[in-house]
Amino acid sequence: MTRLKPMDAAWLYVDSPHTPMHVAGLQIFSLPEGAPRDFLSNLAAQARASRSFAPPWNLRLKPSPLRGVLPAWERDDDLDIDYHFRHSALPAPGGERELGVLISRLHSHPMDVTRPLWECHLIEGLENNRFAIYTKMHHALVDGVGGMRMVQRAMSSDPKTPFVPPWSVGADYEKARGSGTASATARTQLAMPSLHRFGGGVPTAARALFDSYRVGSHSGDDLVRPYDAPSSVLNKRISGQRRFATQQYDMPLLKRVAEASGGTLNDVVLGLCASSLRRYLKEVNAMPRRSLTAGIPVSVRPQDDVAVGTAISFIVASLATDIADPRKRMEAIQRSTRRAKENLQSLPKDALDHYTMMLMGPYIAQLLLHLGGRTAPMFNLAISNVPGPKQPLYMGGARLEAMYPVSLVAHGQALNITCVSYADTLNFGFTGCRDTLPSMQRLAVFTSEALEEMKSLYRVD
Repeated sequence: MTRLKPMDAAWLYVDSPHTPMHVAGLQIFSLPEGAPRDFLSNLAAQARASRSFAPPWNLRLKPSPLRGVLPAWERDDDLDIDYHFRHSALPAPGGERELGVLISRLHSHPMDVTRPLWECHLIEGLENNRFAIYTKMHHALVDGVGGMRMVQRAMSSDPKTPFVPPWSVGADYEKARGSGTASATARTQLAMPSLHRFGGGVPTAARALFDSYRVGSHSGDDLVRPYDAPSSVLNKRISGQRRFATQQYDMPLLKRVAEASGGTLNDVVLGLCASSLRRYLKEVNAMPRRSLTAGIPVSVRPQDDVAVGTAISFIVASLATDIADPRKRMEAIQRSTRRAKENLQSLPKDALDHYTMMLMGPYIAQLLLHLGGRTAPMFNLAISNVPGPKQPLYMGGARLEAMYPVSLVAHGQALNITCVSYADTLNFGFTGCRDTLPSMQRLAVFTSEALEEMKSLYRVD
């Protein structure tokens, strides 16, 4: 048994039918050349036949009267694979629209907290000889970076590598965590930081958070304060139904735009999202006078870390949506993100967890007290850029063509935009509340047009 860290437990506390707190990944594969007609049926049979489960795939919430207060994970190696793994097909013609409709529906369904908190769907019938895999997992178990690493470990750069289901890949994690008979002392050390680290990091984190409010309030400083976001349609109450849209872009092109603009790849991502949001909100007559702000998760997970749970902090930056000129808008975004990173990087490592809890504590409290969408938002929306595999990957000989993140939304946060890099592409996933954001798919289209505008503005081919 392992107690959840406070930040991981918070995702369970705020889970509800209207705000299910799971995240997911959508992978698109092309069938191997000359693949037999029963290729996907055999793949599904192999997946169901695998009865070896590695953490976090075999972790479930321990039944207990205190589960709602002090949740803990326990192992379940006898889980029902037919519940967790499902095989389905799209109606013809199996295009992006049909896939998007299915993913939107699957992502709207809450998870069963009495079982290990994951599902995997093999989806056949895509056009152009392709198929998809949609895998969702509760945010208490994994964050975006951890999820991408699990996906990467389940594939290979060698197309001849035999297929192994992702839930059977995890020997490295077992080695890092130790055997299931680890002592109570060892389990405690895994589950919580030492009291010495806790006591040492809190004052530093508190000073950094205070400085962000104090300095950000000064006119002319580019540091954006939390809760300085304007009220918008993005920050109302939401329903449980989701919409999902995707876009894939050429990574070398985005990097050339970043270099020409004098910023980073993340700045270009924010710039594309800002332009798209500005146009979309103007079209639905919902554009705030003040600039929208973005909450940007920043991974603090070590490169070789395979532990369960989340390992992220946050910065808040301006999207400069109040600036009509695209060049000036981009410059404002660059100044804002640079200043926010400087503030976060000033913290020592042992203060980062405490800073994140202090920063996100009021936001989580809003959700716990059902105040999300009724009070001032911490930021208008979350925009993430998650690093993914750098080389082409294969699963049982099928080539991975694209991978898209499917994130979560909550009361007061009706839209999430997350990007994942893969090989020479950057893949955007737009997740929104179906009822709050009509025709949300236009946001994805508008980012493509924003990229064309940037190419022209900075004279990038």
